[in-house]
Amino acid sequence: MRSLIDILDLSTQEIDELLATAQDIILNPQKYSEKCRGKKLATLFFEPSTRTRLSFEAAMYELGGNVLGFSEAASSSASKGESVADTVRVVSCYADIIAMRHPKEGAPLVASMYASVPIINAGDGGHNHPTQTLTDLLTIKREKGKFDHLTIGLCGDLKFGRTVHSLIGALSRYHNIKFILISPDELKIPDYIRNDILIKKAIPFEETSSLEEAMPQLDILYMTRVQRERFFNEADYIRLKDSYILNPEKLRSAKKDMCILHPLPRVNEITTAVDDDPRACYFRQALNGKYVRMALILKLLEVK
Repeated sequence: MRSLIDILDLSTQEIDELLATAQDIILNPQKYSEKCRGKKLATLFFEPSTRTRLSFEAAMYELGGNVLGFSEAASSSASKGESVADTVRVVSCYADIIAMRHPKEGAPLVASMYASVPIINAGDGGHNHPTQTLTDLLTIKREKGKFDHLTIGLCGDLKFGRTVHSLIGALSRYHNIKFILISPDELKIPDYIRNDILIKKAIPFEETSSLEEAMPQLDILYMTRVQRERFFNEADYIRLKDSYILNPEKLRSAKKDMCILHPLPRVNEITTAVDDDPRACYFRQALNGKYVRMALILKLLEVK
C-alpha cells in the first residue's frame, strides 16, 4: 500500500505514467467511468478548500466511486481533541482511500503511519501540495508538450506557498530548467528549498523583486496569492498583499506563447482583464486537476 505525501515520493517515470493516464482519461472518459465502482474516498479537510476538495470528489464520482468526509475541522471530532492518528484509524474502517488537508506541516505523513488505506496529502500547512503539482505538470505538458528547456517564473508568496515548493522539487528533476524567483524580500523562497534543491543540484535560478524585468524571459509565469492565513500579523499581510498584480499592461513584454498558471483561488493578483488572454491557463489548469486526481486514485488503489 502506497500513500502520496510529497511529490518526490513519485519517480519521474511514475509522474510520466500518471500524466499519460490522465491524458487517456481526457480522451476516453467512458473507459474509466466504472473503474472505482464500490470504492469510497474519504475527504478529511481540516482547513478550508473549494477546488482541491471538489476536484477530488468529482474525480471519484467520475470513476464510479463514492465520497464521504468533512470540509472543516469544526465539523469533525478534531474539535473534541481527537488526534489525527485516531481519526484516520477510524476512517480507514469506512473508506478505501483518504485525501487529507491539514494546517499543520507533517500531519498527512503522521496519518499515513496509522491508516490502513492510502493517504493523499491534499496540502499540509505551508509545506507541500503534491496533487496541485501533478495538476501543474499536466497543464505544462498539455500547453508546452515538455518539461525541459523552460524558464519558469514563480511570483508572489514564495515563502509560504506550498504549491511553489512542490513544483520546484518536481521540475528540478528535468533537464535545462531555469527558475526566476520573483518576490518581496519578506516572502523569498525558504532556505531549505534554495540550499537543498536549487544550489545542491546546480539548477540555475535568479531572485528578483521585479516582475517587469523578468517577464520577457519567461516560458511559464506561475502567480501565487499572498496568503492571509499564513501571516502572524495583519499589518504585514496588508503591506505585502498587493506586491504583484498581473494586468494586460505587464504582459506586453511577455512571450506570445507564455503560459500563465495560478493554483487559485486568486484574490487580486491577476486582474480579470487577463482572463481572455490566450496565455491565461489557470481555469484549464483547474480542470486538469480533476483528471490527474482520477489517475492518482487509480494508481494508489492499484486499479488496472
